[in-house]
Amino acid sequence: MEDKEILARIGDLVEEEQRLRDRLQEGELSAEEEQQRLRTVEVALDQCWDLLRQRRARRESGQDPDDAQVRPGGEVEGYLQ
Repeated sequence: MEDKEILARIGDLVEEEQRLRDRLQEGELSAEEEQQRLRTVEVALDQCWDLLRQRRARRESGQDPDDAQVRPGGEVEGYLQ
C-alpha cells in the first residue's frame, strides 16, 4: 500500500468517525453502538498512522518502505504517547 493510499484510508476513517457521531446525534445509533463502532475505527486509524510512520522511517533510513507491515491493533494501541 502506497502512502497516498494510506492517507486516503485515513481520510475515509475520519469521515466514518464523523458519520457515527452525526448518527448518534440524530438518534439513529445508541451511545453503546456508537462507542463500539468508534473503537473499531480508532484502532484502524492507529494502524494506518503506524504503517505510515513505519514507511516514512524506512524510506528515511534507506530501506524499502514496502517492507512495512500493519501491526496488530493490540500492539499499536499499547504504545505510550
